[in-house]
Amino acid sequence: MVMQMRERKPDWLKDMIALDRKDLREVKLMLRGLNLHSVCEGARCPNIGECFASKTATFMILGDTCTRNCRFCAVKKGIPALPDKREPENIAKAANLMGLKHIVVTSVTRDDLPDGGAHQFKEVIRTLKRECPGTTVEVLIPDLRGDWKALAEIVEEHPDLLNHNLETVPSLYDSVRPQADYGRSIKLLKSAKEMDSTLITKSGIMVGLGEKDEEVLGVMDDLLEAGCRLLTIGQYLRPSLEHLPVVEYVRPEKFEFYSEKALEKGFSFVSSGPLVRSSYHAAELFAESKTHK
Repeated sequence: MVMQMRERKPDWLKDMIALDRKDLREVKLMLRGLNLHSVCEGARCPNIGECFASKTATFMILGDTCTRNCRFCAVKKGIPALPDKREPENIAKAANLMGLKHIVVTSVTRDDLPDGGAHQFKEVIRTLKRECPGTTVEVLIPDLRGDWKALAEIVEEHPDLLNHNLETVPSLYDSVRPQADYGRSIKLLKSAKEMDSTLITKSGIMVGLGEKDEEVLGVMDDLLEAGCRLLTIGQYLRPSLEHLPVVEYVRPEKFEFYSEKALEKGFSFVSSGPLVRSSYHAAELFAESKTHK
C-alpha cells in the first residue's frame, strides 16, 4: 500500500495564511443559530478572519451539499435537502447583526432543481435589498446548466455585481471540473451583460493546477470579449488528499505578472495573489468597478 504524503507548503505561503487566521467562534455560532452556511468555512478559505473584520461575508445558500464533484472543491457532495424558505430572511438578519457593508451570496450547484436554484437567488437578492438597503449585494452563481431563462430571473433583480467563476483554463476542465463546460460559462457571463448592459460582471480562476501562462492570458481575452472587467486569480490549495494535488505553488512575482497583463489588456480591476479567493476584497473590487463605469 502506497502512503500519500501531505504536501509541504512553501514557508512564505504558510506565513501569509497564519497572519489571516482569527478567532471566529461568535460569528460561527450566530450562523449556526440561523441555520446558515458560510462558504468562508465550507470551502476552507484562508482569508475568513480578514473578510469578517472588514464587514464582508459570503453566504452559501441552498444548503451545504453539492450535486457536482469538482476535484478541487472542499464543499461536500451528495443529495441535498430541499431549499429553506426562511433562508432569505435569515441571511438579512445575519447581515444586520454582523453590520455587513458588502454581502456575497453564492450557492452549491443544484442540478437537482429545475431552475438550478435561480428562484432562491432571486428571493435572497430581493430580501437583502429590502432589509439591508445600505449594503451592496454580489451574487456568485453556478452555470445553471445553461438555462438562460433562469439566469434572467437573477439578472432582473439587479444585483450590484454578478460573479461566475471559470475556475481554471479550458484544457484542465475534464480533470478539474468534469461536469462543467468552459464555453457555457463564458456564454453565461456574456448573456448576463446582454440582458443588462449596466450589470457589473466578475470572474476568477485558480492557478497551480498545471496551466501554462499563455492559457491564463487566453482566459483573460475570453473574459474581456464576454464583457467581464473584474478578475480574481489565486493559488489552488489542496483541501485534502482526496482532491487534486497542487502542481505548483506559484510565486507572488508571477501573480504580479498576471495582474499587470490583465490591466494592460483592459480589466478595470484585478485581485491577484496566493491567498486571493473569489470573494477576497469583494467590496473593494466593487467600489473600484464603479469608478471605471
